[in-house]
Amino acid sequence: MRKLMILLLILATPLFAVQPDEILDDPALEARARSISKELRCLVCRNENIDESNAGLARDLRLLVRERLVAGDTDDQTIQYVVDRYGEYVLLKPSFGNNMLLWFAGPILLLMGAGVAVVFVRRKPEAVITELSDAEQKRLSKLLDD
Repeated sequence: MRKLMILLLILATPLFAVQPDEILDDPALEARARSISKELRCLVCRNENIDESNAGLARDLRLLVRERLVAGDTDDQTIQYVVDRYGEYVLLKPSFGNNMLLWFAGPILLLMGAGVAVVFVRRKPEAVITELSDAEQKRLSKLLDD
């Protein structure tokens, strides 16, 4: 019974890395901070949002988001502030416009490679001479006899 209680207590621990001292008193602001934190990438963990990351930089970003919200910024202003400070890489879902080259580079290179492969395969092979002329036959015989 005791082992079961310990297991249940372990499973009941919070799944997020947000520390109690980070949580805002206003539930509406806290909910906004959580939703913004889920959109921002931890710069240390890379594919984890700052809401779930235990990294020190993620904590700093969570506090920064909460500071901006308490100061009266909207959600978009808060996200833009973080992007201006750390670059668009901090967004888990970067905008399409600025990253168009990255979105289309793979398919374009694939099509170019397929085009090169088609041209290479369809290229007419060079004529292969199977018979030697009389002069070449005499010269070859002379070379082989020596």
